[in-house]
Amino acid sequence: QHKTTMARMHVAWRLLVPFLAAEVNSFSSRPSLSSSKAISYSMGSSSFTNFPTSLAMSTTTDSWETLQSAASNTPVGSSLDEESASRTAGTGAAFVQNKLRLFGADEKPKLTLYRDHAGWCPYCQKTMLLIEEKRIPINIELVPMRSYGDKPESFLRIVPSGLLPALLVETSDGRKQVVTESQVIMELLDSWHPVEDGFKQMMPSEEDSASMQRYRQLSNLERELFSWWCTLIFRPEGPSFGSPGMLGKLMGKSSEPAMSGAMSGFLECLEKVDNALASTKGPWFFDWAEHPTMIDFIYVSHVERMLASAAFWKGLDLRSDKYQQQFPALNAWLDAFEKRECYLAFKSDYYTHVKDIPPQYGPGYDGGFEDERISFQKNISGKDGKSWTLPLSFDDDVQPLYRGPPLPLCALKAAGISGDNGELASEGTSYEKAEPEQMAEACRQMAGWKIASNGSAVAKFAARGGPEGSRNPRKGFGAELADPYAMSDEKLIPSVETALKSVCVALLAQGGPSAHDAALNEMKDNLQTQISKDQARDVASSLAYLRDRIGVPRDLPLASARQLRAHLNAAIDVLH
Repeated sequence: QHKTTMARMHVAWRLLVPFLAAEVNSFSSRPSLSSSKAISYSMGSSSFTNFPTSLAMSTTTDSWETLQSAASNTPVGSSLDEESASRTAGTGAAFVQNKLRLFGADEKPKLTLYRDHAGWCPYCQKTMLLIEEKRIPINIELVPMRSYGDKPESFLRIVPSGLLPALLVETSDGRKQVVTESQVIMELLDSWHPVEDGFKQMMPSEEDSASMQRYRQLSNLERELFSWWCTLIFRPEGPSFGSPGMLGKLMGKSSEPAMSGAMSGFLECLEKVDNALASTKGPWFFDWAEHPTMIDFIYVSHVERMLASAAFWKGLDLRSDKYQQQFPALNAWLDAFEKRECYLAFKSDYYTHVKDIPPQYGPGYDGGFEDERISFQKNISGKDGKSWTLPLSFDDDVQPLYRGPPLPLCALKAAGISGDNGELASEGTSYEKAEPEQMAEACRQMAGWKIASNGSAVAKFAARGGPEGSRNPRKGFGAELADPYAMSDEKLIPSVETALKSVCVALLAQGGPSAHDAALNEMKDNLQTQISKDQARDVASSLAYLRDRIGVPRDLPLASARQLRAHLNAAIDVLH
């Protein structure tokens, strides 16, 4: 299959280059170089809004407009408002739902990339990472994947196959051509935006035979790693070997955990990847660039999914201290990615991935290290009594939050949060030494802003979780939680809205731990007095429906999403 795909890609390349060669300079207006188990819900496309300076006078009887206005009076919120306006204009930071990227271009780009709406597709992710790193001006259209929604007819008329990603090229004489296959798209984009015009190099030079050979070897190794991952995760695991057994234990032999052949093969292949990374000065696969290149992007979108699935279905935490020592170059490579804002803009959390992987690849099979697996599954699903429960710890046991910027840089700057390098709101550094409450408050308020900015629509969506909701008049989808055509429980919406306002006020509280504790107590009092007993359980079910469909990074970054999930759980506990 891989050979067939590569052959199609090379045929496509040969067909496209003659057609488009004369149009290279018109693809985009170049910038001045002098300067599921699915989570089908989107919290709305409204822009980042501001947090309140004081919510002392706010109550759950306030309108969403009042809460949104209050949220817009804080420095963090103001910065997010400005950032939203910049993103709409195509000039802001990387963001998973951006629809225009100009990078200083003066004219509307001639290129349009169609990619998935929820940020699930690994092939769309690697394409976007290349676009962001090279700073290629481009239009972006967001399209559902088949696993969680129907593709619009307007898209299918352009791309009858429905494949994502897809690149639409408009030439100066009005002709249009569509390109599919992510690697073909990436190679074309790289060739059309060369180093000579000031763009970053993403592929080895054709004249550099040694680097081209290494690129091909690394591409083959990535396919080998992908194959071992599929064998480990998506097939029943075979018997385990390597345990010393009862006699061995009596004789004092080491009790190394037993592993299946699939687990051993996967880890051995990871060792090859680690060795390939260790052979350079680091952290990337090639020494000739100080930035990630094409092959780094080809790897990272699937490695990210390997981390989540290995932890959840196999109890294998490849970012733990043990595997930091076993695969130091691989982990240094991941650390370098996680310090880059443009990567974090497209990086999901483990919960989102274990919901979006099965409809794309098939069900994952439990196996591996049982005790660790059970522990990780509870953590990732928020069922360990800690990861989605107040009070939250500063960091997460399984998914470290602060190896890079946990929030958009503009929000960190407005909140006065510096990185571990001492610089205010900078990328390229960790935030593990940040003041915990200062960070927590910024993360909470970003979540509160998200709710306030589209509160009525969020409440209507959540009400699908009521007893008269989730009646789907259309078809189902491969993703377990996807129900884009489900109906809301109309009678429950006002009560759900009241509950969400209480949660929002608690999230937006300022003034440190005491102010937040007071806001939580007020939230609990409001829920007990304003939600009738006969509706309390149904409202709790609606809040749980919402909680389970919060997607990272589509809705919020993880550091903020965990705050929203935990505050929804606090409200659910009161209502139960």
